[in-house]
Amino acid sequence: MRKKMAVAVMIAVACLFFAGGIYAKVADVVKVENKGCQNTKGEIQFSHKKHSEEYAKQFAKLYPNGCGDCHHDDKGKPIAGLTADSKVQKCFECHKKCGEAPKGKDAPKLEKKAKLEFIAEAYHDNCQGCHRDYNKEFKPAKKAPVTCNDCHPKKS
Repeated sequence: MRKKMAVAVMIAVACLFFAGGIYAKVADVVKVENKGCQNTKGEIQFSHKKHSEEYAKQFAKLYPNGCGDCHHDDKGKPIAGLTADSKVQKCFECHKKCGEAPKGKDAPKLEKKAKLEFIAEAYHDNCQGCHRDYNKEFKPAKKAPVTCNDCHPKKS
């Protein structure tokens, strides 16, 4: 009898963990953090909920891949079938170099793929590219941010 009760309790606990995983959704506001990299420009926060729910529907013409417009595979192609509770890798798992690619006249000339190994280049390419497309296509009164100070709050 005790053995059956212990098994029943273990199954119930496992079901709770499983159910918790099913309903775990991404936070409404996401802090862009990269463990091990020093943030020199100010922490970026953005509303994942607005981007994934409101903007994706409102501007579907420009963003036909839903979640895949931001979340991509190792070839840069949109990941299909993502939902709010899908598990995705953090950007830094692939874009492993801290900061931006070297710049200036003495900096090595890097191909785009090599530049995108730098986490800041990956964010800038993905986010700024999307924001520029939006601003160009819709010419909104309040433009999506594309400059350093638009996204990076000044450090106090």
